[in-house]
Amino acid sequence: MNAAGAGKWQAFSAGSTPTGAVHPMALTTLKELGLPDAGFRSKSWDEFAGPDAPVMDQIVTVCDNAAGEACPVWPGHPATAHWPFPDPAKYQGTEDAVRAHFREVFALIKRRLDTFLASEDG
Repeated sequence: MNAAGAGKWQAFSAGSTPTGAVHPMALTTLKELGLPDAGFRSKSWDEFAGPDAPVMDQIVTVCDNAAGEACPVWPGHPATAHWPFPDPAKYQGTEDAVRAHFREVFALIKRRLDTFLASEDG
């Protein structure tokens, strides 16, 4: 979102059950695609529900199981959407298969994001 949004949007990433580390293949995928891959950390979405959280206009959950989870009440009550994608961190296989799966999920999210950004410019 930060790269595709061309400065119009600032994206944050968090999860309901952070593991404490960003998946190495996520960072590898970003790097291989020429996107920033430094400065990321694993964090809970609770970090963005407190009074000191950045103001957000839109919340998008992306994992296929997140739609059924109880989400925090976001400050300012931003619009919410759910884009169900498989969690690539749960995929098991050879290193090449995992890399391919991360790229596939990235491509699916990017297509959805590009459509979202195009509708916002419209």
